[in-house]
Amino acid sequence: MDPKLAKDLDTLPDLLDGVQRYAAQVLSDIADRPVATPPHERDPMPLPADGIGGAAALELFCDRWAPGFSGSAGPRYLGFVTGGSTPASIAGDWLTSAFDQNAVSRADSAAVDLEREVMDWLRELFGLTPEHRGVFVSGATMSNLVGLAIAREWVGEQLGVSVAQDGVAALGELPVLSGSPHSSIHKALSVLGLGRGSIRFVPTVADREAVDVDRLAAELAALDGRPAIVVANAGTVNTVDFDDLRAIAALRSRYPFWLHVDAAFGGFAALSPEHAHLVAGLAEADSVCVDLHKWLNVPYDSAVQFTRRRDLQVRVFQNAAAYLGMPTADPDPVHLAPESSRRLRALPAWFTLAAYGWRGHREIVERDVALARELGDRISAMPHLRLLAPVRLNVVCFTLRDNPSHERVDAVVRSVAESGAGFLTPTVYKGTPALRAAFSNWRTTSADVARIAEVLRAAAD
Repeated sequence: MDPKLAKDLDTLPDLLDGVQRYAAQVLSDIADRPVATPPHERDPMPLPADGIGGAAALELFCDRWAPGFSGSAGPRYLGFVTGGSTPASIAGDWLTSAFDQNAVSRADSAAVDLEREVMDWLRELFGLTPEHRGVFVSGATMSNLVGLAIAREWVGEQLGVSVAQDGVAALGELPVLSGSPHSSIHKALSVLGLGRGSIRFVPTVADREAVDVDRLAAELAALDGRPAIVVANAGTVNTVDFDDLRAIAALRSRYPFWLHVDAAFGGFAALSPEHAHLVAGLAEADSVCVDLHKWLNVPYDSAVQFTRRRDLQVRVFQNAAAYLGMPTADPDPVHLAPESSRRLRALPAWFTLAAYGWRGHREIVERDVALARELGDRISAMPHLRLLAPVRLNVVCFTLRDNPSHERVDAVVRSVAESGAGFLTPTVYKGTPALRAAFSNWRTTSADVARIAEVLRAAAD
């Protein structure tokens, strides 16, 4: 055994204790850490021939790389849709690495059973039916890909072919209808061989991102009975707009289509009595995407995918081999998702749900929504900024009041980032360059909103 490896094994408690102390310091100081760091070129470091040991590697990391890491786990990182990690979920994530389970089979571990327990909890949390069975994947993109792969197989079933067996060429044209699909939908369709061009954009309701259900019905009628996929949104990324899921689901009595709902972060509206109506009808979806490292506040990477048709899911993703076994009536995860090697992503989610329950996570959701409204009110009162959409949930979409060009909006984004006090991402909404602030971190408070607002005021002025 390499002598440094042997030494690290002998002194493993000391090594882990050092990492624990450093990690605790990082997290305790996260609110004061620069929220974003500018790109910085570093001279390449050659691959070591003889290592330096774990303790020295920690010191090297702290010196070479840690200063360039963002404060994305902190309270004022409002870019993309980025949660932090609750204390309990961090504990679960550390134990995930310590146990190092490959959560693909029940043959040698209870890890898969733990994942099933978490899926039951999440199904209840989002108000889905017992028919909806789930599996953990890496993120919303993979969740959407898995859901659309099952949808693709369903369309083949309607046409009397199996895409999993015969390939996508056996399917022919497959229309995918949506009002405001997320970019991950385009990527998933490309990977699945359906092509980005298979999306047919359906007009949305005036001044909104929600699909016009009557126009959707007309598009479905024009298919003359050919089965299709409808991608509905439970929370668009720009303005957190919601399609009328019940009205869309009701169209299935007249037209054949698979209903996939992208509820990556908007699905968490189900936790709040004030906002649960936004996801009414989610339980009628054939497949659902939810991204947990957003509003559940667990570490990257963690998302789930639900579907009613696990039989089709197995047909697509089965990985039958002598050492893996054939899929059973209750198949292992190895037969349900693209990966054959996978971390026990369920453990951080189990920890945070066990530690804080649905009431604790409801409080996070409701507090973040209130903070988004507070920032929206502050922006409305500023002379050089204006809202582009109402604050429906946890995202504030706004722009410069005068001449909102890409250059001027990007300058505001840079100014906020360079201040070290916050981070927002640019976007384009209805053709207008804009900014968006997304609240999904459990640490964020009203004081953070006030600080962000002041930085924005100075940048806009």
